[in-house]
Amino acid sequence: MTRLRSGTLLAMALSAGLAFAAPVPVFAFGAPESFADLAAKISPSVVNITTTSTVAASTGGNPMVPPGSPFEDLFPDQNGPQGPQRSEALGSGFVISEDGYIVTNNHVIEGADSIEIEFFSGKKLPAKLVGTDPKTDIALLKVETDAPLPFVQFGDSDLARVGDWVVAMGNPLGQGFSVSAGIVSARNRELSGTYDDYLQTDAAINRGNSGGPLFNMDGQVIGVNTAILSPNGGSIGIGFSMASNVVSKVVDQLKQFGETRRGWLGVRIQDVTPDIAESMGLTEAKGALVTDVPDGPSKTAGIKPGDVITMFAGNEVTDANSLTRRVADAPVGEAVPVVVLREGRTETLQVTLGRREDEEAKAFPAATPAPAEPHEMDILGLTLAPLTDDLRGKLGLDQGAEGLVVTGVDQASEAFTKGLREGDIITEAGQQKVLRLKDLQDRIQEAKSAGRKSLLLLIRRDGDPRFVALSLE
Repeated sequence: MTRLRSGTLLAMALSAGLAFAAPVPVFAFGAPESFADLAAKISPSVVNITTTSTVAASTGGNPMVPPGSPFEDLFPDQNGPQGPQRSEALGSGFVISEDGYIVTNNHVIEGADSIEIEFFSGKKLPAKLVGTDPKTDIALLKVETDAPLPFVQFGDSDLARVGDWVVAMGNPLGQGFSVSAGIVSARNRELSGTYDDYLQTDAAINRGNSGGPLFNMDGQVIGVNTAILSPNGGSIGIGFSMASNVVSKVVDQLKQFGETRRGWLGVRIQDVTPDIAESMGLTEAKGALVTDVPDGPSKTAGIKPGDVITMFAGNEVTDANSLTRRVADAPVGEAVPVVVLREGRTETLQVTLGRREDEEAKAFPAATPAPAEPHEMDILGLTLAPLTDDLRGKLGLDQGAEGLVVTGVDQASEAFTKGLREGDIITEAGQQKVLRLKDLQDRIQEAKSAGRKSLLLLIRRDGDPRFVALSLE
């Protein structure tokens, strides 16, 4: 490929009568000459955390040594059960107020009998646990001190851009205070939690860095270093820090209540995929599709299965996760407007939010699926049979359960690819109840007559509902 100088390329373009829009300026900033001033400013707020806990009695992990053996002196404690032992663990944290509140990871202090804080100055103080949130892996500690402590503030993690410089601080591998630098590699990463919103960074993070801060160049905390992706246990440049905009809300609640108090809408939801959008006649695959409405705030307000939630408290809902996070951040007991799309029309409903933690504490019986014999009709890659009392008993369902039971799935079918399995119950097709096989056939014919390429099915498994769109072609 021949490379042309910019002047030559411009001359050629002008001679050809072509015109170009003015280029958008791109500002590239070089690496800081040094991170030393920033490190000196923020280091006094970063702490090392040592926890001790009692390990339960063990029968010993090494080979048993027979009494009188010549090796008995080498393994004096290996014969017989071992008593409870003390164990120590190390982590990191940071001070967020001059009166001694400290943020770290929940997994750093989980199960600890005692917690000791070591400050940058070398001073050590005992800490008490204020509260924890396992869902975001955040814990809040408190030390008592007469002198004001140096502290740092949370920054706005939403302003962090991919490519921005960041600095991680902590106690990696128990080596003491350490600083590493890198960039924001990615945003909005999800690992396994409902409220996950991680910043990914290539700043070196290792064991012992857990709970330590991730700083922007203004010395504000924009993340809490929580996890790494590594095949060998050491940093390979893929670390994850829980975003400060999540952490700060959790910390405020832990400080005020000693526990989290998240809003609860009272619906089960899933994403609106392109095929589901097509099957429902939607123009965009956006929003959160309601699959079930148990007794609670949403049912009282009139939300129904099959509704697509498009707005919550004045904010657009793009997918199920965005709705979950917005609801969690909303105040418990507050009435909020929820806009739903139902049968092609929008409706605004006022929902008074409950508290999620109260609902999660309740126990719900789970159905026990069992294989059923193939029966009656093969359609859409499924073998289906209407629910009978005998099938309800075999599947562990309530006598009031209705629908069509999946008794077989063609492994080469789209239905199998999309996760349908034996024992699943189809309760709706085309957002209408199906009780008989003919009901499903009618819904298929109606969808084809309307020019639809797929049919939306509501599937229940172990009592949990979800929508699946299957192709009719």
